[in-house]
Amino acid sequence: MATRPLILLTNDDGIQSPGIAAAAAALAPLGELVVAAPRDQQTSAGRSLPVTTDGRIERVNMPVAGAQVEAYAVGGTPAQSVLHAVLEIVPRQPNLVVSGINYGENVGTGITVSGTVGAALEAAALGIPALAVSLQILGEEWYTYHDLDFSAAAAFTARFARSLLGRALPADVDLLKVDVPSEATPETPWRITRQSRQRYYMPYLIRDGGWDTRGFVSARIKVKQEEVEPDSDVYALVYDKVVSVTPVSIDLTSRTDLSSLGMMLEGF
Repeated sequence: MATRPLILLTNDDGIQSPGIAAAAAALAPLGELVVAAPRDQQTSAGRSLPVTTDGRIERVNMPVAGAQVEAYAVGGTPAQSVLHAVLEIVPRQPNLVVSGINYGENVGTGITVSGTVGAALEAAALGIPALAVSLQILGEEWYTYHDLDFSAAAAFTARFARSLLGRALPADVDLLKVDVPSEATPETPWRITRQSRQRYYMPYLIRDGGWDTRGFVSARIKVKQEEVEPDSDVYALVYDKVVSVTPVSIDLTSRTDLSSLGMMLEGF
């Protein structure tokens, strides 16, 4: 009897997020599903592996379609959740790692900040195909759970997960980043995009007093349509309101002519 594909599901909003529950329900029919996600909210953790996390693992209840999915709360970041899962939870290397469904889009230059993308990058660095899925929200409520309709994002999660389980990604594509418009339906068109070079989330400071008081850097969306590349993730999601599917490589080397760059540097 053939072994069903093993799917590892994680996120950065925490194990209790409705987004990860929606993803679990969508993915459960596709294979053997194991959930390992941060115990606490870890938005904007990127691919960080801090030494201050405790690494404790707790088995938790996650009911999906009347059954219990194997699920674990990890005392760590999204990337650490992937590592703990691969090193000590799952019985074999997963066929696919899915990260999401995230509260809020992950587009433009901020994708390296994203814990959703960070978990997928950690999987990719282990040689595992990965999918990072985010749902656009209209506002700045990225740090709290609130009522969202994840049904369209869940449908696209299942769609692209099925594709990745069925065939290998092309060369230089290590993960797919999917961003779903807030008002999308399962019938909303999707298209392949590239990451915008625009800063989508503009940082601002929250502090009530001097430097000796607590300070917090938050962010608000600030982009101008005329400055955004028409073939980018930002344009597809925000202005054309279609699902953006961005192929991402873990190779961060610039695609410039390396010999020309060397000659330029030799001139100094």
